[in-house]
Amino acid sequence: MESAYLQKNLGTCLTQGLAEVARMRPVDPIEYLALWIYKYKNNVTMEQQRQEEMAQLERERELAVMEQEMMERLKAEELLFQQQQLAFQLELEMQEKERQRIEELQRAQEQFEKELRMCVENTAKGEDISHGEDGADSGRTLAEISDRYGAPNLSRVEELDEPMLSDVALNIDQDL
Repeated sequence: MESAYLQKNLGTCLTQGLAEVARMRPVDPIEYLALWIYKYKNNVTMEQQRQEEMAQLERERELAVMEQEMMERLKAEELLFQQQQLAFQLELEMQEKERQRIEELQRAQEQFEKELRMCVENTAKGEDISHGEDGADSGRTLAEISDRYGAPNLSRVEELDEPMLSDVALNIDQDL
């Protein structure tokens, strides 16, 4: 029983220490063995601390790697979220533009229908819109006659009746 305890706790230490005493053959082997055992204890303690520090460093490294992976996932999710948000904003803008375009088309359609109704009403009454005021409008331009904003301001063009053929046509006939 006692030998098992000594073997377990002092076996390696005493075996190595006695081998060192036998190899070195110091003048005072007891003091040498005592100092050697004290140094052995310090070495064992230092080795345990070193291994604990290495284990702690390994755990910290693993935590750092996991944290780095988590940060990369968060960045990827943030980028995905930003892309989705941008796509959503673009979709909203497109819908707004489409809504505005539809409203503009509806206003144009309503204006067209209104003008068409007025034209039909005037035609039904026997009034022709284009010839109804020929005498009064003969000296005015289209912009002066029209009440619509942005109507072209064209000057009057007088067309002359030219019964003669153009010079180019006459030259072609002479060449033949």
